[in-house]
Amino acid sequence: MVEVEMNRLAGIVEAILFTMGDAVEIEKLSKAIDHDEKTTRKILEVLKEKYLEEDRGIQLIELEDSVQLCTKAEAYEYLIRLASQPRRHVLTEVLMETLSIIAYKQPVTKQEIEKIRGVKSDHAVNKLVEYELVSEMGRLDAPGKPILFGTTQEFLRRFGLPSAGELPSPDPEQMEEFKEEAEEEVQLRLNV
Repeated sequence: MVEVEMNRLAGIVEAILFTMGDAVEIEKLSKAIDHDEKTTRKILEVLKEKYLEEDRGIQLIELEDSVQLCTKAEAYEYLIRLASQPRRHVLTEVLMETLSIIAYKQPVTKQEIEKIRGVKSDHAVNKLVEYELVSEMGRLDAPGKPILFGTTQEFLRRFGLPSAGELPSPDPEQMEEFKEEAEEEVQLRLNV
């Protein structure tokens, strides 16, 4: 096999292994690149040697009839340093909007949040719960017993508030602008 073709296939195999994350059976890898197992094993050897020669942070390991990309043991110390740092979650516009509704209307149900936002909010609420900014506060005494959501102590810490009662009051002018925008949006939807 020509070296250029071998390098191209090695790049494809590397991309597959990187994307899959777990061990991939050599037989399946062969089918994916449309070559026999003997050729696939040659490609894997090329990758294995390349990682050793170039002193890379990853290695190719074989597990029975499978292969996997893994971090070299020498890099563990550095990975642990990074993993032990507190993660900062990015709050998108959708998450901030949902969080604001929960903060100002708490305790509030998903249905109330969706009524205000005008769209489904399951994903946003679930993300905020995952980020520990919002939690279940109980259940509403109504048919179906919907879950009530409110902000957490982590929310207060992250936003530098002593309590939820210390949330800033909305600017009346800005509130009026929001109402006008919402009314225009409703009119556009009705006219469509």
